[in-house]
Amino acid sequence: MFSAFSSIDDETPADTAVKRLDGIGHVLSGLDIAAIQTQDDMNRTLWTLDAASKCVRAVLAEFRTQPAAEQLLRKSRNLIDLIERARDQVVSFQTSGAVLS
Repeated sequence: MFSAFSSIDDETPADTAVKRLDGIGHVLSGLDIAAIQTQDDMNRTLWTLDAASKCVRAVLAEFRTQPAAEQLLRKSRNLIDLIERARDQVVSFQTSGAVLS
């Protein structure tokens, strides 16, 4: 009946960290920067990107001492780089006048 939970005990801290990072990436994959039309849309997108960046950094800090830390560091850096590029894109979207007031 509870066989779905049997793998929980077998999960390493590194596995947990990777799942958390993958979840953050999954949420961010739903952002559509091209759909930003208003200042509120832009503010919400920037808030989401900032929150995601903080979450990635929190996961990294929590699991930094784990044996697979190098893999986590690479994955975290990749996510943070993608977040920063998306943030730059949103800000440039605003400065180009594409966002309506």
